[in-house]
Amino acid sequence: MKRHLISAADLTRDDAVLILDTAEEMARVADRPIKKLPTLRGRTVVNLFFEDSTRTRISFEAAAKRLSADVINFSAKGSSVSKGESLKDTALTLEAMGADAVVIRHHDSGAPHRLATSGWIGGSVVNAGDGTHEHPTQALLDAFTMRRRLVGVGEGLGQDLAGRRITIVGDILHSRVARSNVHLLTTLGAEVTLVAPPTLVPIGVEKWPCEVSYDLDAVLAKSDAVMMLRVQRERMNAAFFPTEREYARRYGLNGDRMSRMPQHAIVMHPGPMNRGMEITAEVADSPRCTAVEQVANGVSIRMAVLYLLLGGNEPAITAGNGTSTSTRTEETK
Repeated sequence: MKRHLISAADLTRDDAVLILDTAEEMARVADRPIKKLPTLRGRTVVNLFFEDSTRTRISFEAAAKRLSADVINFSAKGSSVSKGESLKDTALTLEAMGADAVVIRHHDSGAPHRLATSGWIGGSVVNAGDGTHEHPTQALLDAFTMRRRLVGVGEGLGQDLAGRRITIVGDILHSRVARSNVHLLTTLGAEVTLVAPPTLVPIGVEKWPCEVSYDLDAVLAKSDAVMMLRVQRERMNAAFFPTEREYARRYGLNGDRMSRMPQHAIVMHPGPMNRGMEITAEVADSPRCTAVEQVANGVSIRMAVLYLLLGGNEPAITAGNGTSTSTRTEETK
């Protein structure tokens, strides 16, 4: 593993598979009476969030605490940032406090990269979403969910997603999730197709390693996974489509469309959902929808990322006799 995780494009196939395999081991911790490992005891992880978030912040906090790290949650609201403090001064403050890792979510694209390359802090930097750029741990947990559902829980160790066909539908223009998934899934061997209204497709998308379609119905029958993206109303500063009803009619996933997907195919959503717009309640509550699993898998993936960045270079794989220093829980010490 490299020192930072800024972009899914920075990961090689072996890097990505190592994280997925390590997350498989971390997922076993959730089934134990005491859900904790001593791996990062004495390390400090700072959640530095300049943008509102519930799932991602809590997921990183749970992951760090399950690894016994000390966690500091920093929210821009009510902090010195709201008084005009710069990112540099905030970073220098965290460095003075001895932060070993900084998990940053920022409304400006490129802020995590700036933090990682500036020399302001000596710890690892993890990108938890920056503007409309990337969200690498979301892509990792999506790939982890796909591998578990399409290959089998615990059966995909060492495997990638070669040959799988993944369709990503919706607001590609503003989606950091879509960008990270295109990079990661193609690295893992999957074939990715983006489906969106022409107004929500980024300029230069032809250079991305994926296909682009404007017809959702045309690609459903050959998809192993269909990922529905949230329509980001807060970023809609222009009329990208006529009405919400029109968008739902052409690009929303309902029960009829889901029935045209292969029997093994799954429906994914990074959350939060706009029920009735990009996805109907019937589909969201279907056993084929993995939205809740993605939240649970997010903790395992983020445990794996923090472990590999801060804990060591070896995967947390249990030895043949069932014991390993990296997988000892508090009750076995």
